[in-house]
Amino acid sequence: MRRRPADFRRPVRRRFSHWIWALFGLFTIVGLVLFVVHHNQSEDRIEQPVLERNSRLEQDAHDRLNFTEEISSATSFSRQLAEQITLAKAYVVIAKDHSNLHLAWELSSKIRSSQLLLSKAVMRGEPITLEEAEPIIKSLSSLIFKAQDAHYDISTTIMTMKSHIQALEERANAATVQSTVFGQLAAEALPKSLHCLNVKLIADWMKYPSFQEMADEKKNSQRVVDNNLYHFCIFSDNLLATSVVVNSTVSNADHPKQLVFHIVTNGINYGSMQTWFLSNDFKGSTIEVQKIEDFSWLNASYAPILKQMLDPNTRAYYFGGLQDLAVDPKQRNPKYLLLLNHLRFYIPEIYPQLEKVVFLDDDVVVQKDLTPLFSLDMHGNVNGAVETCLEAFHRYYKYLNFSNSIISSKFDPQACGWAFGMNVFDLIAWRKANVTARYHYWQEQNADGLLWKPGTLPPGLLTFYGLTEPLDRRWHVLGLGYDLNIDNRLIESAAVIHFNGNMKPWLKLAITRYKPLWKRYINESHPYFQDCITS
Repeated sequence: MRRRPADFRRPVRRRFSHWIWALFGLFTIVGLVLFVVHHNQSEDRIEQPVLERNSRLEQDAHDRLNFTEEISSATSFSRQLAEQITLAKAYVVIAKDHSNLHLAWELSSKIRSSQLLLSKAVMRGEPITLEEAEPIIKSLSSLIFKAQDAHYDISTTIMTMKSHIQALEERANAATVQSTVFGQLAAEALPKSLHCLNVKLIADWMKYPSFQEMADEKKNSQRVVDNNLYHFCIFSDNLLATSVVVNSTVSNADHPKQLVFHIVTNGINYGSMQTWFLSNDFKGSTIEVQKIEDFSWLNASYAPILKQMLDPNTRAYYFGGLQDLAVDPKQRNPKYLLLLNHLRFYIPEIYPQLEKVVFLDDDVVVQKDLTPLFSLDMHGNVNGAVETCLEAFHRYYKYLNFSNSIISSKFDPQACGWAFGMNVFDLIAWRKANVTARYHYWQEQNADGLLWKPGTLPPGLLTFYGLTEPLDRRWHVLGLGYDLNIDNRLIESAAVIHFNGNMKPWLKLAITRYKPLWKRYINESHPYFQDCITS
């Protein structure tokens, strides 16, 4: 059986509801002890002379009530009521557990009366008077003694509240898992308008043979192997996202006709991709579209990741219906089995005649000319990337299992992480260092899924260790798919902005502030796009 991926050094995530219920249980227990010990003092407080208390109330009546101070005051009726409410709520739970529904109903009724009185005090801005508090406090005290007579003692209370807190924790954990799963489903779902666009383009691909003839001609173009041009590769099954990457790149290029885009998609989206890029002009740039099914060399006997993907236990782990609450749902995301995501480790094999390429994820937007990347001195390194260790948690120990000697003996846990999404690859240096073989080695070592968290970045950190050239941070700014507070100046200065995270710009759950940065590169005047939006 496949063991689940390592989940090491994962910080404990405290949920708001978790703290509320934990504190409720704590206050209940403490409050119950205080009530039993100090009940006689409370009775004496109620019996103190009316004139003395009323004189204090008259003195403060003209001042606006500070409810925080009032509820914190040891001599206030508001605090007495709040303590009584806490105790009463605890006994409601205990009474229900013991099937004493009448007592539970009586306590609940008095709780509502007490809460109403507190609300009125806040609204009018005046403290609760003795005349208002006395009947409720006495009746609640009577009911609490009634509960005690029913043998709901402190030990019973502690055990009952402990079991309820544990049950609530389990429910909170289950709700957290469920919300994460739903969030992932929302992030992965293709909007109807984009599905509509794909369908229309596929229909044209099948209907008009001229598109297929044009695609065959493109395959024989010398421009796709000309190393004097600037080559970009994108691996995606998202038509509109890929179009935005291409359009934003050519729109900000000084010489767009010198740009060549190499797109690889799957067989399902191949026709729509071809039709879209053949029927739209992207400022004279060259666009090559391939489908991954044509890479016959990429098979299970060559690529360890493919062998793992075909393993029944692996597929059951990612696609099985049973959910283990101990496993972070993000680690079960089937996108980690998407071969398109792993093509970045096979770029020299896909493009054997190219010498240097810029790799772009499909959730980026290009804002400046990227051609200067091709003249950067890589100092013999293979991968040019922006480092992310300015954020303390983006170091190797965050992604890799350093409790395993295979990792700890070869890597520095404090080594700086870097980002996939906009990378410069020197393919000559890649072939010389045999980087793909390094990738295969680490995939084979991780057959049990215990060396790193799922995804392509952890094996990338291992594969390109010691072979990565740090780039200026302005080349690649991340976080637009989850971070609401990125500095506008940083975004404006960025050559590439990356919508990494679940809040992709083509989804309804996109961050509104950033969405226009992506949307402006969509050709909304295209008739198919108009038809799909209006329908």
